[in-house]
Amino acid sequence: MFCTMPRGTDEVSEPMYYVLAALLDGPMHGHAIMGVVTELSGGRVKPSVGTLYGILERLSDRGMIAVDREEPVGGRNRRYFRITDSGTTVVESEAQRMLRAATLVMKRTAPA
Repeated sequence: MFCTMPRGTDEVSEPMYYVLAALLDGPMHGHAIMGVVTELSGGRVKPSVGTLYGILERLSDRGMIAVDREEPVGGRNRRYFRITDSGTTVVESEAQRMLRAATLVMKRTAPA
């Protein structure tokens, strides 16, 4: 369904798409994001902590997410991320692109 896009492109990989989709629910910290991504993807996408933070860094560098706040938890700061307007536009555009692509295939494979 998706192909992984190299760094520096405007496209999003499948894990990035699910991170953005998860953040549509509101600001979340990394552990919560991992759980929602796994749930939304039906268990297909299960990012490790290192992979998730790399994705968050790339999305932040592209202006698609931002740090919402930090809260001290157990002597460490827990960082919450939120989707930006740009990120919302990207994830909505990608969803529309996938819908068009799926509709095209479904129409071509439907019995006559």
